Amino acid sequence: MKKYILVLLVLTLFLSGCWDRRELNELGITMALGIDKVKNEYQVSAQVIVPSEVSLNASLGRSAVTLYQASGETVYEAFRKMTKNSPRKIYAGHLRILVIGEELAKEGISESLDLLARDWELRSDFYVVVAEDLAASEVLNVTTAIESIPANKMFNALKTSERNWAGTEGIILDDLLTNLTSDGKEAILTGIKVIGDKEIGSSKQNVESITPSTRLQYDGLAVFKEDQLVGWLTEEESRGYSDITNNVHKTVTAIPCPKEGQIAIEVLDFNTSMKGSINKGEPEVDLHIQVKGNVGEVQCSIDLTKPETMNELQRIYEKEVKELIEQTIHSVQNQYQSDIFGFGEAIRRSNPKEWKKMKKHWDEKFTNLTVHVQVEMKDLRIGTLNNSFLRKVKD
Repeated sequence: MKKYILVLLVLTLFLSGCWDRRELNELGITMALGIDKVKNEYQVSAQVIVPSEVSLNASLGRSAVTLYQASGETVYEAFRKMTKNSPRKIYAGHLRILVIGEELAKEGISESLDLLARDWELRSDFYVVVAEDLAASEVLNVTTAIESIPANKMFNALKTSERNWAGTEGIILDDLLTNLTSDGKEAILTGIKVIGDKEIGSSKQNVESITPSTRLQYDGLAVFKEDQLVGWLTEEESRGYSDITNNVHKTVTAIPCPKEGQIAIEVLDFNTSMKGSINKGEPEVDLHIQVKGNVGEVQCSIDLTKPETMNELQRIYEKEVKELIEQTIHSVQNQYQSDIFGFGEAIRRSNPKEWKKMKKHWDEKFTNLTVHVQVEMKDLRIGTLNNSFLRKVKD
């Protein structure tokens, strides 16, 4: 009998409610966070959903989110201090995006990321971006069209852009932490900026017209050295970065026609292989790129049915991409001396012993590194039309 009683007592421990259970109406669901450095304190901004405005039955037509802010000597302290003006505990378990202010990024981001990496409530699959030329709080204060929750707009826009337009990178927290702690590769983050009037952007008036007065736009990649922002890549250089690091899913590239005009090439498959080696005691990297594409638009008079025309277009594309990649590498080597491409990792993989000797002086080695670039368009198709109607018009 005593044994049965003991079993029942043990079972009651497992049948009892969750000790850390939280009711939904006690939480402020946070979709986006912003971290800035103001004087000597961290300023944390939380974009929190307004429950009544995301409900079809109870909506009053107000903003779907509200912004809470607090400052503290640490990010955690600032996070908790938001409860002084928030009626609910800030809950970031559904976080979609983290925005880091440019001033904080220049100072260094490692310390501000510790809480986010450590907190068990947070998933690590949210994107991290840098506010370009402004504070993170200003980004989170802009209302957006189509997506009533700005955090969803920022998340989905970056996800869509990364898949269809080379030059933006959807970096999640785990990837960022890996790059910050990696030997032979520095970190990058996509930049986000506010286009237009910031004051109007924070009001509902911003989304009541066909063309919003203020928009959020991704633009270029932020270059880091260790954990500090050291500069920005141009749009073209950002595309070159994606080419080098094998992060092109699909994109469109304009190339010149053999004589005059432009042709748009839709890239359907882009594969970059990177191989490091040691040649006469010095590191070298070989990039071999294979591309498949489709003629997406023709703005010149050419005959696409001729094999020699298609061969010429392939040669032009290969030349344009090679020049872009070489220019991007040269620019980063000379301006930033930061190996964002992972060339050091390629050397480490190919020759670990030599890497140990040179990794302490890799900045100098990287600046003078020889990179061989080979671009090969394997397949170029002409699309649904054999020739552009422009050929007939101009002829």
